[in-house]
Amino acid sequence: MTTSTLTKPAAADAGSTGPYAARIHHVSKSFGRPGARQQVLDDISIDVAPGEFVCLLGASGCGKSTLLNLVAGLDAPSEGTIETPGGRPALMFQEHALFPWLTAGRNIELALRLRGVPRAERRPEAERLLELVRLKGAYGKRVHELSGGMRQRVAMARALAQDSQLLLMDEPFAALDAITRDVLHDELTRIWQETNLSVLFVTHNVREAVRLGERVVLLSSRPGRVAREWRVDIPQPRRIEDSAVADLSIEITEQLRGEIRRHGQH
Repeated sequence: MTTSTLTKPAAADAGSTGPYAARIHHVSKSFGRPGARQQVLDDISIDVAPGEFVCLLGASGCGKSTLLNLVAGLDAPSEGTIETPGGRPALMFQEHALFPWLTAGRNIELALRLRGVPRAERRPEAERLLELVRLKGAYGKRVHELSGGMRQRVAMARALAQDSQLLLMDEPFAALDAITRDVLHDELTRIWQETNLSVLFVTHNVREAVRLGERVVLLSSRPGRVAREWRVDIPQPRRIEDSAVADLSIEITEQLRGEIRRHGQH
């Protein structure tokens, strides 16, 4: 178990003491020298249940990516704890971060090798993962031969190759055009349902959060605090243009605007 130092959200405090894929407990984070420190996160508490898809939403600069890095173990909280009982999470960035001198398959095999998968098993597993992300036959393709959407699919397959029960995603579709992003929303939903992964997904796009998540957690700005949560009781598959998605998005957007206005007043 990975431990970093949390508070459960109010709903969890009220009743649930069950298992979790990630527990962020009273986490705060500051940067800078003593006497000139900037607090980025303040007393964040979120539980992610096994198999749950949670979207972390907020304005730019509210600390979403900082929190994701803490959960990934790339940095340590200033206060509080983070527990990931299933081991180190897999992390997928906004940029694909593929090695351009390796093929799509070899990029995935690298993750498998680091995981300790025997050499003879790596290529079949890489090909299976490419098929899972709908890139069957792309094993020998170089990065420059792939479109932006295809590169993100390879990056997703590489993250899945880490065989973690918790997938962290930091705005992975933000740089893609709207049509490609919509297709990858469908693919991510399908993969999540097929694999029963737990997902913590960072975005500043309200409709994307409602389109994908079972739960949306809104962070306030500077320092980031949990401002409000929504349970998304809209059946999958969802479309980003669905009326129920639009209605909840409007409600969340109004709350987000209120948080931005409050920050602006300070």
